[in-house]
Amino acid sequence: MRDTDSVANMSVLLVTGTGTGVGKTVAAAAVAALARHRGARVAVVKPAQTGVGPGEPGDLAEIGRLSAVDDLHELVRYPDPLSPEAAARRAGTAPLELGAVAAYVDRLAADRDLVLVEGAGGLLVRFADDGWTLADLARTLRAELLVVTTAGLGTLNSTALTLEVMAGRGLRLGGVVVGRWPARPDLASRSNVGDLERLAGRPLGGALEEGAPHRADFLDAARHGLAPAYGGAFDAADFRREVSR
Repeated sequence: MRDTDSVANMSVLLVTGTGTGVGKTVAAAAVAALARHRGARVAVVKPAQTGVGPGEPGDLAEIGRLSAVDDLHELVRYPDPLSPEAAARRAGTAPLELGAVAAYVDRLAADRDLVLVEGAGGLLVRFADDGWTLADLARTLRAELLVVTTAGLGTLNSTALTLEVMAGRGLRLGGVVVGRWPARPDLASRSNVGDLERLAGRPLGGALEEGAPHRADFLDAARHGLAPAYGGAFDAADFRREVSR
């Protein structure tokens, strides 16, 4: 594997979550939409789609619908809603190889401005029986990770665990984004904003509205929900002040 102390591959961004159902796909779509809007050549890769049958729309279909990006790459698909490793085993097919996935992403990055890679579940979900995970792919590609998390009770533990693994492996944090900010945030959600920033050691990278995927103006939702680092206008300090009232 490549040395993570070398310069990061800034044309590749991996999107992971602190668990399943945290808004990872919507966050990836928001980044893709903003990049496309500013004229960037964007590709999105889903190494392994699970829980979706042949011909059914998967995560990439949702990203394409929301972002209008059509440079979409699904490498393998398994019908069982399991980890890619377990789903491949049940399907009796050969699992994905880390080197092959990294090479595929590298080839795309050679003539795109941005390649987004959406993982499966959390950072340490296994893709194959040799145990490789999105953390290994991030290290191999020297790419930053965007961590998508939840707003409410329990998020501090799951986010801290993810960030601690990343720090221990020398992985690069692009930012922490709340994937589904509730319309009526409770006390825990409001309180967690500052604590998430302390865990990350930086301002929040965004907070996407819970109903963003259903808005006709998804681009506007992306712009308001993501920080300038991702092409948006989200102001972490203003957001923190607003939710703490």
